[in-house]
Amino acid sequence: MLVVVVGTLLSCLAGHAQLSETTPTYYRDILPILQKHCEVCHRTGGIAPISFGNYEVARQYAAAIRVVTENKSMPPWFAAAGIGRFSNDPSLSSEEIATLAAWAAAKAPAGDWHDAPAPRGWATGWSIPRPDMVVKMTQAVKLPASGDVDYTYEIVPTHFAEDRWVQMAEVLPSARGNVHHAVVYIRPPNSNWLRHAPMGEAFTAETLKDAEDRRGAHWTDSDVLLVYAPGSSPDEWPATMAKFVPAGSDLVFQMHYTTNGKSVADQSSVGMVFAKQLPTQRVLTLQLTNDHFVIPPGADNFRVEARGTLPNDATLLSFFPHMHLRGKRFEYNLVGHAPAQESSGKSRGGARESQIETLLRVNYHFHWQMSYRLAEPRLLKAGTELQAVAWYDNSSNNSHNPDPTAAVRWGEQTYDEMMIGFFDVAVAANLDKTRYFHAIK
Repeated sequence: MLVVVVGTLLSCLAGHAQLSETTPTYYRDILPILQKHCEVCHRTGGIAPISFGNYEVARQYAAAIRVVTENKSMPPWFAAAGIGRFSNDPSLSSEEIATLAAWAAAKAPAGDWHDAPAPRGWATGWSIPRPDMVVKMTQAVKLPASGDVDYTYEIVPTHFAEDRWVQMAEVLPSARGNVHHAVVYIRPPNSNWLRHAPMGEAFTAETLKDAEDRRGAHWTDSDVLLVYAPGSSPDEWPATMAKFVPAGSDLVFQMHYTTNGKSVADQSSVGMVFAKQLPTQRVLTLQLTNDHFVIPPGADNFRVEARGTLPNDATLLSFFPHMHLRGKRFEYNLVGHAPAQESSGKSRGGARESQIETLLRVNYHFHWQMSYRLAEPRLLKAGTELQAVAWYDNSSNNSHNPDPTAAVRWGEQTYDEMMIGFFDVAVAANLDKTRYFHAIK
């Protein structure tokens, strides 16, 4: 036994001595990359099932890490290269990709643990810093193993005794695998939206008795605290900007659940970090939506667009495109604006029309519905026209397509389709959504 132990030790020492000074090691070279680009998901308590903060785990996946980083499927990012710059882009540099590949090729050496960077301070379960307040759905929603689940709502009081400015916010589902998306709305105390709906218990549009409430469950212009989908980033605004929640407001959770073969219950929460100083600008979530379309059976590149004009100045901050299983591509454009570097003056249909500048083009992925934050917020003057364009693949070439023979219309279930181009803007601190759209320029 002694001979075996000594032999093993000598072998390890020999392997360590053979490492070149330029050979990447886990603690010195790899862990910093994983912390920066991967740990938001791949950590203890994160959304991913594997934590790369442990050397033995990371070593086992070294070859897989090399493959997915070289083919750029990880970290997930779907914005087309060369169009816009985004502050939350997790993409690796070519040097970082090469370092991960060299580490895998060298049999994933650990190196000296003294070289490890300081751990990142993640709050348990959250990607934002530890929330100042967590609002949790009062009642858990029981979900069946199969079948459709209608959009489910819960209204939860904040009990805010004073106005609050929310600097960061994040939705944390308790049944992540069943939440297709969630929207958390702000209902101020003077709002009549869903006024007769029950408080603190789950309901759907069909269970509401009041006709106006039923209509409100399908469409509202209430302010949005945040939108969540798997892969989306939490809201995190600069120090001078925040979302506004009036004293006495309720939060309305709109939950789109899907079934996956197991009966579970979800009781989602929203965590909030409050602004430390009074912001000078209020963040509003707006949207470009087209709900009047029919995608023909078999169509592999069907185009749908929506346009809108800003009535007042606003600073454009970020985008969040939303589609369903047939989503293929999505882009946001400025219409009537000549980009500095290029101006064709032609529409994509061939007819001459206003000049278009593309701000974001996304190669859509249903399972990674991401938000995209501009690296440099952009001032848009009153009268600016924005265009959102979505393309759909309803053909048999789309592996996600549930039925290529069906004509597809707007609907709430994933086998239906949606076309929503959410976008965030910053406006004067005293403007809510209604005042922004009706204030005199």
